[in-house]
Amino acid sequence: MTSGMRNSLDLEGRPQDTRIVVAMSGGVDSSVTAALLKSEGYDVVGITLQLYDHGAATHRKGACCAGRDIHDARNVAERIGIPHYVLDYESRFRESVIDNFADSYALGETPVPCIECNRSVKFRDLLATARELGASALATGHYVASRRLADGSRALVCAADADRDQSYFLFATTREQLDYLRFPLGDMTKPQARELARRFGLEVADKQDSQDICFVPTGRYTDIIGRLKPGAIEPGDIVDLEGHVIGRHQGIVHFTVGQRKGLGIAAGAPLYVVKLDAASRRVVVGPREALRMDRIRLRDINWIGDGLLDRVIGDGIEMFVRVRSTRAPQPAWLRAVDGGYEVELVAGEEGVSPGQACVFYDAPAGQARVLGGGFIKSATATNTVARAGAQQTMTPLPEVMRT
Repeated sequence: MTSGMRNSLDLEGRPQDTRIVVAMSGGVDSSVTAALLKSEGYDVVGITLQLYDHGAATHRKGACCAGRDIHDARNVAERIGIPHYVLDYESRFRESVIDNFADSYALGETPVPCIECNRSVKFRDLLATARELGASALATGHYVASRRLADGSRALVCAADADRDQSYFLFATTREQLDYLRFPLGDMTKPQARELARRFGLEVADKQDSQDICFVPTGRYTDIIGRLKPGAIEPGDIVDLEGHVIGRHQGIVHFTVGQRKGLGIAAGAPLYVVKLDAASRRVVVGPREALRMDRIRLRDINWIGDGLLDRVIGDGIEMFVRVRSTRAPQPAWLRAVDGGYEVELVAGEEGVSPGQACVFYDAPAGQARVLGGGFIKSATATNTVARAGAQQTMTPLPEVMRT
């Protein structure tokens, strides 16, 4: 291959001269990723991370990275003829993911541990290991894609299969990480991936997808929080919007903003969790309309759009944001406010919960580009938002992206 020509992973060099580390969880997606790259002639090395004490989860369906999954990953590697290593990342995972998960719940938040795992353990620690092994890239089975931009950098875009898109969980990926990461399944559908698994003769072709938090083998996350943060399980009051006590609870960790069931309160109309006050151990409830928020304060912003955020933001950037993984992106504006960043939702959103991510996109559907995002610090409802005037001062997104 002549110099300058690029292979199927958009890397220079022939596949057989290109080492790729594949993060193998033991599921069908990462297994297909490894098998596909091997079939194309790449020098593939499979790595599976042991992230927690998996004894209790060994035979439990719906959990990833457990003992059964390590066994499956090893079998796949043997089947396709690649070296396979299991790395003990338990201490890193506990410090970066499990402890943060418990801390967040104790603060009255609803965390997303998969985001923290991706940005720290996988795309920081494992990525560094891949470099040490001389790999040209780290490939994963995530349903998301990346595209080379005119300047040679890479953009993160939504998967072709909207039902499987995992971009929400990868918003914290940095530009440097994107340059090194590859997502071979980004333009495939899940049925296509399973068909490839059958074609490659992989036993995991029909394996059930992981659905629960991987380090909670019993499905009872409160057990872990109670052990690490006993104070988060202490009882407290359930109050209405005016602060009147209308019930008791056994710990704020049992609740999340937007929750309706399990409140244990008899009322003439449905009540929803509107706010969690960790300091006073109070669960604030109210009618559904009290859930609608239109301003979101963010922390830990990661910007992977064009240019530097502080230079392009101006009076605000028009974009689309997703405030939960199951929600569709909706129109919003991102502004710099009081030394931080704030999102204004055009139509408002129900159940905006601190600890969740607010992810930025350049389009509401399709293979939209991910512009970054941040974690929700707080949300408020305002009835006097001058949207018409604000819209005239917003910097249109296409213009920002050309900066």
